Amino acid sequence: MTPVLLVVGVGAIAAALLVLALAVLPAGPPRVALSRLDPSVAPPSSALAGAGAAAGAAVEKVLLKRGRLAAGAAALERAGMSTTLPNFVLAVGLTTVVAALTGALVGGPLLAVPALVGVPLGAKLLLGFRAGRRQAAFADQLDDSLQLMASSLRAGHSLLRAVDSVSREAEAPTSEEFARIINETRVGRDLSDALDEVAARMGSDDFTWVAQAIAIHREVGGNLAEVLDAVGNTIRERNAIRRQVKALSAEGKLSAVVLMALPFGVTGFISVSNPGYLAKFTESLVGYGMLGAAAVMLVAGGLWLKKTVAIRF
Repeated sequence: MTPVLLVVGVGAIAAALLVLALAVLPAGPPRVALSRLDPSVAPPSSALAGAGAAAGAAVEKVLLKRGRLAAGAAALERAGMSTTLPNFVLAVGLTTVVAALTGALVGGPLLAVPALVGVPLGAKLLLGFRAGRRQAAFADQLDDSLQLMASSLRAGHSLLRAVDSVSREAEAPTSEEFARIINETRVGRDLSDALDEVAARMGSDDFTWVAQAIAIHREVGGNLAEVLDAVGNTIRERNAIRRQVKALSAEGKLSAVVLMALPFGVTGFISVSNPGYLAKFTESLVGYGMLGAAAVMLVAGGLWLKKTVAIRF
């Protein structure tokens, strides 16, 4: 009976695979409904997409009422994020709620409150970090971009053509910003206004000089290629000095990080090795006062170290 059962089992498996292939796999090339080929017919939206759109509209209305829509959108642009402000706020809000509920279930209010405060603060710090990194990259690429513009002008191209060559051949974020200049001038915006907005968005004094040089050239004329070469050489020298200052101040920044992390490291080690030693601080009012004084001195020292190692150039 064993060979018969084996044959029956193999036949059953083959039949099951055949039925699965006929039911699941498409019989021919995929077909598109005629309604989807009509541009005048809106694609059907799911209930989840409709709820997301409604929530985004509500968030946008609240931001507009409080006057934070323009500032928030500008912060996202500086950070190089393509998402809209309502969607970003909605995502941060949902993440905050989920993190707070998770913290409340795991550790109670002791974890829920830090999660409730930490997620929005972390999102704000993330925007600042991305904006700072993007501005630093733009400053490092500016001298090469000016050299490319000057070369294009010497080849007989117009100013807009030179800007377009930078938008196509440079690296991000310079290519993105110069492409935005081209797109804005194509819809009728003045070139000087577009350049000034890029300088303000990137926080670059060097590009402000470039914008002023281009504005003066458009009024009085002259050899713009030579002007851009001179400005590019100045910017290149400034970048060299800035990198040298950054290298020399790296040791001080590392020392500041070590000094700020040392109290937390020592506290964590003592809490593991000898918990009773730290328990004395939470058993009396004097202990709480000492903890508060230590926190105040730690914040003051952190701000002092930050000002000491932050060299503006």
